[in-house]
This record gives sequence, structure tokens and C-alpha cells, in this order.
Amino acid sequence: MGSLILCHNKQAKHPYEITRIHCKIYSIEELCFYLCNNLYLIDYTIMNEQLCIWLDEELALHNLAQQLIDVIQMRGSIEKFVLTILTNSNMYGENEMIRIQNVLERLKNQKDIERQKFKGDNLLESGEIEEAILVYQSILVAETDESVDKGFYGRIYANLGAAYGKLFLYQEAAKMYDRAYDILQDPKLKKSYLYASNRYMSLEEYHILLTKDEELANLNMEMHQECKEIEKNTRVEHTMKVIEKWKHQYRRSHT
Repeated sequence: MGSLILCHNKQAKHPYEITRIHCKIYSIEELCFYLCNNLYLIDYTIMNEQLCIWLDEELALHNLAQQLIDVIQMRGSIEKFVLTILTNSNMYGENEMIRIQNVLERLKNQKDIERQKFKGDNLLESGEIEEAILVYQSILVAETDESVDKGFYGRIYANLGAAYGKLFLYQEAAKMYDRAYDILQDPKLKKSYLYASNRYMSLEEYHILLTKDEELANLNMEMHQECKEIEKNTRVEHTMKVIEKWKHQYRRSHT
């Protein structure tokens, strides 16, 4: 049986506005929803006395408001401020709170652009492919951030390649893997580029690609050999399952 979540009935007469995105909220549930869906973007702007006063006067959450003021006065972290709100809302179970705490801990010392990538990575991992692509694209169209390491944008391109591949958009995937390889020089990316190219190119185009690049031609041979090994192992595994099935049927017929 799932646990019950106690929701608060109190609605604010005057909303609190999240200035960063010009979003108006009217309840503690809406505030928690905003925080949990924007963990990657939370910064010092959310940690202010105006929010504490709003919680106190509009939602009558006097105890929570005082706890948050104490965090501010003690110069506590943004993470502690956010977790105090979420814990007091009683909206989240233990496992969810542990997940949120882990995300906040990992984001603590990251730059805004790194937080954006982390958001995209999590969306990609959870299967929200289109949303991940939008996050990665927003990073690439923004002004280049010189504070991140040289390979940062290469990893963005590589992840975009993976995202496009999951959507069977192999031509776009190949372009992203090619750009990622130019930056990272990782042989695995060359292999991914070749695979994606093979999936969208005609036989003639693919042949021309291989004749122009000896390294790609060698990789193509390796990939063919790997495919043969996989097929061979699959056939052996299937054969063993059939034999085991026959053995089982034989034993049953002689009992």
C-alpha cells in the first residue's frame, strides 16, 4: 500500500513570483513542484526573506518561515534552504527526498552551464529524449563559456548524437558524433559516427565515405567482425536453449 500525502488547503491571496522565470505560485505544493522540477537551475535568488514572509503571511506556515529565516541568518547553504521547504511540506517520501538530496549535493559546486548539462544527461537517461535535446541545444546556441574544460562541448555533441540516434535520426546523430570526435578525439566516437552514417547513407555514399578515410575503412571491418561474433554467439545460445528444451521434454516423457 502506498503512503498518503497530506496536501495543504491554504491558498495565497497574493502570489509569490519567481523572478527568474516570472512564475507566480499560490501554494506550498506549487512551490515544491517548482523546486523539484528546477533543481538544476536553483540559485541564490530563491533564498530570500521575501519568500519567508510570504510563507508566513500568505500560507500561515509560521514554523517553516522561521526555520528558513534561521538558515539565512546562519548563512546556510541554498541546498539546506530548499531541503527545509521540501521536508516541511510532507509531500515527498524518504526515497524521493534521498534522490533530491543527492542531486543537490552533486550540483552544489557546479557552474550554471554544468547544471544545464546535468539536467540534459538525466533527461536522456530517463528516456525524455526530446527534452534532453532541447537542453543540449540551448547550451550550444548560447555564448561559449570559456570557464569549462575543453572537452565539455565535445561531450554535449556526443550526448546529442546519442539522443538523435535513439530517435532514429541517424544523419543528425552522425553530424553530432563527427563534431564530438573533432573535439575529444575519442575512437569510440568515430565508431558511433560510422554506425550512424551506415544507417542513413546509401550503399554508394557509404562506400565513398570508406574509400576517403582508411581509418573508417578499418573500423568498418572491425564492426563487421564484431557483428559476426555476436551472430555466432546468438546462434550458439539459441542452440543450447533448444537442446535444453529437448532434454526437458525427453525426461518428462520417460518419467
